Amino acid sequence: MAPVPTTEPLHLDALGPRGTYRTRVPSTVTDVAGAPIARLSLVPPLYVARAIDALRQAPPIAAADLETVFATAGEAFAAGTVGGLSVREYERHVSRTSGTPLAVVRAATRGTAHFVRHAASSADRGRPRGAARDLSDHVLHETHTVWARQGDVFAVNASGNHPGVHRVWLEALALGYRVAVRPSRREPFTPYRLVAALRQAGIRDDQLMLLPTDHATADTLVHGADRAVVYGGDDVVTKYAHDARILPQGPGRSKILITADTDWRDHLDALVASVAGESGTACVNATAILVEGDPAPLAEALAARLAVLPSLPPQDERARLPVCPKERARALSAYLKTVAAGTHAWLGSGGIADDLRDGSAVLRPAVHQTASASAPQLRTELPFPCVWIAPWTRADGMAPLRNTLVLSALTRDRDLWEALVAEPSIANVYFGDQPTHWMSPGVPHDSYLSDFLMRSKAVYEGPV
Repeated sequence: MAPVPTTEPLHLDALGPRGTYRTRVPSTVTDVAGAPIARLSLVPPLYVARAIDALRQAPPIAAADLETVFATAGEAFAAGTVGGLSVREYERHVSRTSGTPLAVVRAATRGTAHFVRHAASSADRGRPRGAARDLSDHVLHETHTVWARQGDVFAVNASGNHPGVHRVWLEALALGYRVAVRPSRREPFTPYRLVAALRQAGIRDDQLMLLPTDHATADTLVHGADRAVVYGGDDVVTKYAHDARILPQGPGRSKILITADTDWRDHLDALVASVAGESGTACVNATAILVEGDPAPLAEALAARLAVLPSLPPQDERARLPVCPKERARALSAYLKTVAAGTHAWLGSGGIADDLRDGSAVLRPAVHQTASASAPQLRTELPFPCVWIAPWTRADGMAPLRNTLVLSALTRDRDLWEALVAEPSIANVYFGDQPTHWMSPGVPHDSYLSDFLMRSKAVYEGPV
């Protein structure tokens, strides 16, 4: 009898200061149904410490090489074979492991490649007009100010909810930082492909690394760097809130405000996209919609549009909703039922976990109406299309709109425009028919990353 052919498991090695590093007992990466997909090498604390030392000793990427490196890497990420995976194989792996619909992953591939190509110019957008790029910049002789890094090593403790989360740290490379990325074990394929593509384009091994670790070792990485960004929930924000070297990225709690002078019917497509675009998993998806007037007609119309989205495995071309392991889906459904107590359910009253009979379940949309704009539910952000619809009055004022990553405002009230932009706790304001998940290179996400990484220094050159 002929031997049965075997398929070598896919290995995702650490990408350290001396190339790839494979551990003897790697962690298994599974898809949403529990099937093994890859073996991820987790590096120990000592390896992380030595990697940080290597990053600290390495020079920045030469400014003259930035445009070429990022253009080459962007092309490889979008269309090439990187780390042994073609772009289509990469996208299928991301979809199967993260539960993100394949169409969303493909759009994210194009979007991320676009951000890679524009990383250098995007990073420079945050530079103060009066600051020179470096000592050789002729502007320095006029302004006596130079833009300088606040450290050398930047660490990223990434999440796996959406491939686009890895676009932001590209700017740190462009600003001269050496970067270490800790991937999410839920979806390590995007950071692996991005780091490998950048190395393939000419970035040295000791300038950019992929360091998968367990949770305990992640702290070694974060605290060993000069600056770090950490993604997670409210617990992560609380944990790192008092460390000025760490930028916590928590829930976005993005919102939409619709005032009485605007007919929401003219903007229903944008409302649906804000809630369910990107499969509803991003921090820039709308968590709450506040309506001046009766919110019921809007809630009913939105629920009708979301109800027809199909329940399909994530790798199906027609899928639009996120998928996760069945047990997690049931837990999220039970949690939503508890949180939503006292609200009116327009969609999702019977639960949001739709079993696919393979160990996974689709997370279906939920639409609930609250009694007031001060309802506590408006702070609840969940990893699927889940939105709270609330009435809003001028007497409610800014309070229900605060602590928001993105606020889309459908209003003609110019005084309100001014008030929203002036509110410190609202990071971004979009006016008109613009979904909350819109992003573009060079446009700040949660302020410019350079606001956290850089500072302006006075430099005066006199006679010696």
